[in-house]
Amino acid sequence: MYNEEYYVTPPTEPVVEKKKKGGIFKKAFLLACGGLCFGLFTGVGFYAVVETTDLFADNKVYVETPAKVETTIEKDAPSISLNKAQETQVVVSDVSDMVEEVMPAMVTIINNYTETTSYWGRTYSQPAQSSGSGIIIAQTDEELLIATNYHVIQDADSLDITFIDDSVGNAAVKGTDSGMDLAVIAIPLDSLSADTMANIAIAKMGDSDALRLGEPVVAIGNALGYGQSVTGGYVSALNREMSMENVKGTFIQTDAAINPGNSGGALLNMKGEVIGINSSKIGGSAIEGMGYAIPISAAEPIMSELMLKETRTKITDGNIGYMGLNLQTVTEEFAYMYNLPTGVFVRSVEEGSPAQAAGVLAGDILVKMDGNSIDTYEDLQGILQYFAPGSSTTIVVMRQTDGAYQEVELEITFGERP
Repeated sequence: MYNEEYYVTPPTEPVVEKKKKGGIFKKAFLLACGGLCFGLFTGVGFYAVVETTDLFADNKVYVETPAKVETTIEKDAPSISLNKAQETQVVVSDVSDMVEEVMPAMVTIINNYTETTSYWGRTYSQPAQSSGSGIIIAQTDEELLIATNYHVIQDADSLDITFIDDSVGNAAVKGTDSGMDLAVIAIPLDSLSADTMANIAIAKMGDSDALRLGEPVVAIGNALGYGQSVTGGYVSALNREMSMENVKGTFIQTDAAINPGNSGGALLNMKGEVIGINSSKIGGSAIEGMGYAIPISAAEPIMSELMLKETRTKITDGNIGYMGLNLQTVTEEFAYMYNLPTGVFVRSVEEGSPAQAAGVLAGDILVKMDGNSIDTYEDLQGILQYFAPGSSTTIVVMRQTDGAYQEVELEITFGERP
């Protein structure tokens, strides 16, 4: 039997790890530090966002609800201040009271004339009409005087005038100035009823020299022949130089609508004063929104002269006074080329004629008759229609003396046509 030693390993005790002292407190401390740092960084970020937003606060619109809007306004922002006169002009939009006051001084004009056409070598004539406007400017002991454009009454056989009460009167030509497109016509007072005289008024004249660009204006006239109408606009330009169809001068430009039929009507300021006489002929209708009027400050002296003339009735029986001249129009181009005045050139004078008796010479240029300007042969023909044989008037010719043209005034008595 063997003597063996038995070595028995003693049972091993389970190893239990010892907990480190202070572990729980350390974790709590770290967690607290992390929260503090997160809060700090979050606060800094929020502060940065607020500060950045404030930089643009002056240009922001804050909307709290769809119905409420709050804006911030810069305290030192520049502002526009208007004086009382400017404030009044800015808010003016209703001119009905002013128009109602001035309308009794406005009239419509119907020009009854004879239209001639040539066809296959023959000339045909037929009655025709055109329409325009006028302004009552004065009243004498015998007549009511009306201003209009020359082209409105040109070649008229008769003129029908309609007043504010729709009554109609017949007018005769007092005087014309074709170069300024002006005319004055007259109606005998005894041909007008008491009711008409009670309803009409005389227009007030203004000062076109005092106009300013942008000033509001109103145009009244018989547009397109449909009756009196009112349009409004502004003074677009002053002293606008225009030359068209023998009409030359400086005019008021406005964007108030001025159409055919408006011619001869009034351009008014906000006081109801006439500051211009409208003319659709000036500028034509080639460009929309550009109308023209003769400044009243330029028209008044001419109208004052025309009002003093003798009222004449057109000769209707064809027996027009005879002068005895062979004439030719001096056009602007011809006048420029040969340094001549514009008018009607006298090519020759018939022997024993009224013109020879008056002292007219070949080479003279006829520029005025009975105070009316003559630019073309047609102007002269229009004036002659008011002079019968035996009647007399004053004519003005430009005569070359010592190399220069001088004005010569002559008296002529018309004769019977051979």
